[in-house]
Amino acid sequence: MVNARRAIALVLLSIVMPSPTATADDTPSLTVLSWGGSYERAQRQAIFAPFSEATGIDVVVERYDGGIGDLRQAAEDGDVDWDIIDMTQSDALAACEAGLLHPLSPSLAAPAPDGTPASQDFIDGAFTRCSMSHTVYATVVAYRRDAFPGTRPTQIADLFDQERFPGPRALQHSPAANLEWALLSYGVPREELYRLLSTERGLELAFERLESLDDIRWWEGGDTPVQWLVDGKVVMASGYNGRFFDAMIQQDAPIDILWDGQVQEHETWVIPRASDHPELAREFIRFATTTERLATFARHIPYGPARHSAATQVTTHIDSGQDMRLHIPTHPLNAQRAITKDHDWYARTQARVNERFRQRLPRGE
Repeated sequence: MVNARRAIALVLLSIVMPSPTATADDTPSLTVLSWGGSYERAQRQAIFAPFSEATGIDVVVERYDGGIGDLRQAAEDGDVDWDIIDMTQSDALAACEAGLLHPLSPSLAAPAPDGTPASQDFIDGAFTRCSMSHTVYATVVAYRRDAFPGTRPTQIADLFDQERFPGPRALQHSPAANLEWALLSYGVPREELYRLLSTERGLELAFERLESLDDIRWWEGGDTPVQWLVDGKVVMASGYNGRFFDAMIQQDAPIDILWDGQVQEHETWVIPRASDHPELAREFIRFATTTERLATFARHIPYGPARHSAATQVTTHIDSGQDMRLHIPTHPLNAQRAITKDHDWYARTQARVNERFRQRLPRGE
């Protein structure tokens, strides 16, 4: 007999379209690209497993480290094996412009529990032509407390102050966040960052500041900077706020997050144009962006829900009982000096700026 929770979820999904039929020998499944580590673990508990329980549709998860290169190549080869991708909004805009994604209608999203239409319940900018935001995450700098027993870093400019805060740094091998932080360290106002980065002078200033760092360890996978910081291989590291939180709670790591200069971005769901199951993927997105799912997800890992109704339901961490509201990047205390990533700027300049970044700051061995 179907339990009440499963029945409610099935009714919710049927609003969009009828659920697929499946036999024991022909169970439908969806392949999702996600980011691994504590982030994926939180998704499995808060979203993937409940979706499978409600619908009978298996969710197969594969690893993704960002960008649209792999999707573009797979589309050219006619070999796109993924149904849904958890993609940053700037990458989603670029992929949509390249014709790699299905359009997504805002009407796909379910209303809030009190009946508020999704168009009013989601945060500003949550819907683009091919994507739907589900959370707001932040790229931040974290540091080891024991590396600086006296004065500790308090502002993003301290990332570049090797005299007061010596030691190796870990930075993502990508222009995103690094360029913004480099200009902030000169005292450039947040409101002027992207205007200045649109000039040759601004890019040059940013690259010069990054090149001034003596010991950079470049990372690509989101777990890497956390592990390097925990192991003491670096004293400061950029990374995603939720993963640093996980290390602080689960491993009791002696690290703190520097919220100054955090770069906020929307994380979105998208459907590759060559997906074999676009209608099933839409069912999944409707389920995964409900108020209940987003609030539950934020109780596993501290990312800001993209719905106002979900943000008000975030309470404590599922395992530790920590007040999660204080660890979410959109909390007023954390967001005082936040940068909102200019998705449009990155979508327009992605190829050119990425190439320039890799030429000026090669990863090396």
